[in-house]
Amino acid sequence: QVQLVESGGGLVQAGGSLRLSCAASISIFRLNAMGWYRQPPGKQRELVAARTKGGSTNYVDYVKGRFTISEDNAKNTVYLQMNSLKPEDTAGYYCAADYDGLGPRLRYWGQGTQVTVSS
Repeated sequence: QVQLVESGGGLVQAGGSLRLSCAASISIFRLNAMGWYRQPPGKQRELVAARTKGGSTNYVDYVKGRFTISEDNAKNTVYLQMNSLKPEDTAGYYCAADYDGLGPRLRYWGQGTQVTVSS
């Protein structure tokens, strides 16, 4: 089983920045992919940014140029740097990891961290 612990959320004014962290319980080298999702109030969870084992990344269009996903392999941690935040970025942010080391490929989720952007 893979455990993920997010941190770094909070309240920030529009135009500000936050960095979210997601610490994994196993080496992130072993994970097939990691990503950040968000769920605005009353809406479905949606992919924000993802990074595959091969190092490729992808972003949803409305965060391109503002958000960056990165990793620190030594700390087994993936980050989401969020710049130029907007009120519409307000959401619960969740880290996810895909792992097939225990059998079928499964997706694991963190508990989430709240990001609130004030106007």
